[in-house]
Amino acid sequence: MTEATSARSARRHHWRRDVVELAALFTAVAVADAVANTVAHGPSGPVLLCAAAVALLATTAFHIWWSRRHEHAPPPTDTGATAPSAAPAPEARGQETVLWRMRTTVRDEPGSLAALCTALAERQVDILSLQTHPLSEGTVDEFLLRAPAGLAPAELTRTVAGAGGAHSWLERADAHDLVDAPTRMLGLATRTALDSAELPLALRQLLGRCTIRSVPARSLTGQRLAEEVPAEGVLEDHTMKFRDPSGGSLTIERPQLPFTPTEFARVRALVELDSRLGQRVPPRREVLTLPEGNAITVRRAGTADLAAAREMHDRCSAQTLALRYHGPVGDADRYLNHLLSPRFGRTLAAETASGRLVALGHLLWDGEETEVALLVEDAWQQRGIGAELLRRLVAMAAETGCESVYAITQASNTGMVTAMRGLGLPLDYQIEEGTLVITARPAGVPEHRESREALRARDGSRHG
Repeated sequence: MTEATSARSARRHHWRRDVVELAALFTAVAVADAVANTVAHGPSGPVLLCAAAVALLATTAFHIWWSRRHEHAPPPTDTGATAPSAAPAPEARGQETVLWRMRTTVRDEPGSLAALCTALAERQVDILSLQTHPLSEGTVDEFLLRAPAGLAPAELTRTVAGAGGAHSWLERADAHDLVDAPTRMLGLATRTALDSAELPLALRQLLGRCTIRSVPARSLTGQRLAEEVPAEGVLEDHTMKFRDPSGGSLTIERPQLPFTPTEFARVRALVELDSRLGQRVPPRREVLTLPEGNAITVRRAGTADLAAAREMHDRCSAQTLALRYHGPVGDADRYLNHLLSPRFGRTLAAETASGRLVALGHLLWDGEETEVALLVEDAWQQRGIGAELLRRLVAMAAETGCESVYAITQASNTGMVTAMRGLGLPLDYQIEEGTLVITARPAGVPEHRESREALRARDGSRHG
């Protein structure tokens, strides 16, 4: 419709309205004149006036009552809406629920996400949070879902597929995933800033189930190990690579789910933060009293303790070093720089009141498992120091969500076996050609199902 046509239509409607209003005015005047003649000249004029007054009062009273009755009434429901009525959430009906992390790819077009959300609502699945990862082929949507416990994962996946979701991935979640994405990233950044050893743990919590490998720049013999990685990092579907500040490389793999550019940017931000701050070890110290009355201090150790650790090596016997490192005693000092680096795990040190280092306990990240190792100076053995360090290291592993903790030693190392048994945890023993692998699982952590053939095949090159 043009502007001229619109103007002519408006003038026509205005003229018709004026005619109707004028006719209504004439009709009202005629009715008023008839009523006035009836009241003034008719025999029942006073009765008509009284009846009119009563009718007006009754109408006014009814209007007041009706207005007050509906003043606080809820708004009317649109009965013509086509959307299905929302059913109460499962937890509102007292049903048991479970948390799921789900990721699926939908078409980048209007209505795709709405169709997926409607399908989930029909299965009584509550969407707690949603993150979108735009890609060139579509959009990857990551959901945190609360679903009825009776809804099988296969049924949930079929529901998503029927609503247009493709390449779906589903994993059980926990209460930690209820935190929104910005708050979660700030928390992970804080952990990383306080402790260098927290970087791989923060990355694992951010990305879910994945494998993180830190490769040093060179081996103990000086051979180049780490490949050259561009400063901006590398993203290749299921693999991400970054430079390690020490000169090595950091590789993250997740075979079951490709990484998105958003995840790559988040990981790069944490890696850059860790690189800028340098190596950091929390200064926490605790003083313990041994049964014989001597006081020792337990604290976190780092590369700054390298000289003191080498001095402790010099005071240890060849047998003690051989039991610890499973290889030539002369190579023991070479391992220390790797073991004390917070890039590869955490180290606890026990020192006397004079500051003399007498024991070291190492917790080394190894994928979804964690290796633990102990070295106690000969003169301080059999005093409970190793057992105390081991207990603290296993507690650290449990706090970080590690599924299992294992120790590789020799079958003749009765001290390590006794310390592992003293944890009071279920233990697995595997022995082959004199090498003993003892695996413990912290309480409440499900048993790891993967094979440990690789563990039995390890030798002295595993640094403890």
